Amino acid sequence: MANRTLDPLDRDLIALLQANARESTANLARKLGVARTTVLARLARLERDGVIVGYTVRLAQDVDAASVQAWVGITTQPKSAREVTQRLARLPELRQLCSVSGEFDYLALLRAASTARLDSLLDEIGAIDGVLKTTTSVVLALRVDRSA
Repeated sequence: MANRTLDPLDRDLIALLQANARESTANLARKLGVARTTVLARLARLERDGVIVGYTVRLAQDVDAASVQAWVGITTQPKSAREVTQRLARLPELRQLCSVSGEFDYLALLRAASTARLDSLLDEIGAIDGVLKTTTSVVLALRVDRSA
């Protein structure tokens, strides 16, 4: 991302897109009180500068309700980070992978179709060369979600 401070119009535009990424540029312009060409230029610049890196679909909670979500703390051997992260990245159920400070080296968010699939995934992760230990917390309920 370029070293650039977002101005209020940029922030307002991003907030509108986070609420509805399919909003037309005409509607965005009307809501922001600017010309449609201004919105198009801002979007192009935000994309070019790497501020906006993509558009996505968010599913309603009830659509994903049949799945199981879990946070997995992963402890690895020293110098095995690259191989472990490459193997984890191949798992389609991996939603996020963060390197963290503290008890674990990584924190992974998994979403599996069933508890049986989650169990299988945990076995796969534990079998990766360089993984020493995993600690899993299954998500029981989502209380607050401010993610885009």
